[in-house]
Amino acid sequence: MQFIDEASIRVEAGNGGKGCLSFRREKFVPRGGPDGGDGGDGGDVVLVADPALNTLVDFRFQPLYRAQHGESGAGRNKTGGHGEDRRVRVPVGTSVIDDETQELLGDLVEAGAELIVAQGGRRGRGNARFKTSTNRAPRKTTPGYPGEARVLRLQLKLLADVGLLGLPNAGKSMLISKVSAARPKVADYPFTTLVPSLGVVRVGEEASFVMADVPGLISGAAEGAGLGVQFLRHLARTRILLHLVEPKPLDGADPLDNARLIEQELVSYSSALARRPIWMVISKCDLVDDAERTALLERFAEVWPDRPLHAVSALTGAGLTELTGQLMEAIRENHRALEEDPDFAEAQAALETEIGADVLESSLARRRRRAAAAAEAEAAETGDEPESPDEVDDSDIEVVYVRD
Repeated sequence: MQFIDEASIRVEAGNGGKGCLSFRREKFVPRGGPDGGDGGDGGDVVLVADPALNTLVDFRFQPLYRAQHGESGAGRNKTGGHGEDRRVRVPVGTSVIDDETQELLGDLVEAGAELIVAQGGRRGRGNARFKTSTNRAPRKTTPGYPGEARVLRLQLKLLADVGLLGLPNAGKSMLISKVSAARPKVADYPFTTLVPSLGVVRVGEEASFVMADVPGLISGAAEGAGLGVQFLRHLARTRILLHLVEPKPLDGADPLDNARLIEQELVSYSSALARRPIWMVISKCDLVDDAERTALLERFAEVWPDRPLHAVSALTGAGLTELTGQLMEAIRENHRALEEDPDFAEAQAALETEIGADVLESSLARRRRRAAAAAEAEAAETGDEPESPDEVDDSDIEVVYVRD
């Protein structure tokens, strides 16, 4: 299966049908007058959020979407048929960006939500429309107007309440597999997680939230090292970030230094996303004794005194019930504040707008780096000077990972 979370497509709305030039001609009806009908409106291109989809892979094979043109008008004041709309299914959580202006056209975050991305052209008018008391036989018509055409960049951002953050092998996949029905790959080596995954965490019979796991970050991820930061866009819609830190890294590094490294990469990717609530979680606490765990918690509390701090073990289950219970309560409080506090809701909307701008800029920077690297590789083969990144065409599709 291919997991593709960014794609470029072209959409073309239908043109409006032209108006008809016609005059009524019947036996025994002299000078019957104009009877040319109007054309039909062109069809729109509409994106529809479909919960059955979870990847943009379909757009790799079908990058062009056209709506139907409106039909021309006819005599006897017959109006041309309207062009049929082209309805295109996309996954829930898709952001739609005009690739030329970089304008965010909309976010499809609810199942069934629709967004018109290309407006059909207006109909042309037939000559019957131009009849007046002084112009009984007009020969004037208007053509149909052209429909809109755009190149769109679609970006999929998973919808989740809680997002997991941390270095590779920090225990993120193990954690989500223990608290939900998600079954990501778990192994004792880094980068076992290559694609994002979602899991529903049930705290009670009628209480649950969605958790997202993304591939781990390493130093220099913002510049493309490792798997880069491209998957961080899937944490953009989360309300809480869980930063998992391994207490005894295999390379002997200081856990606090590792935590600072991830924080730096997060800020480099999006300073706005770094302003989301972040909870610190010491994972794999079964690897250390009580004294080591207490000392480590004290060190983290000294650096981030305002953040919730937890120690858990996905292997033994220690601390998981307390962690998920407190997360559920925090998410409920967040929903309550969004509904009851207009100032809080406004601040959250502004923050989400900032995060969206950072995500888009990161995507554009990644495309420029790829274009520059491709130009340098081509120049090395031909011996010519490399083109500037602005002169290099970007790839129409980003294949993030191919899984058998």
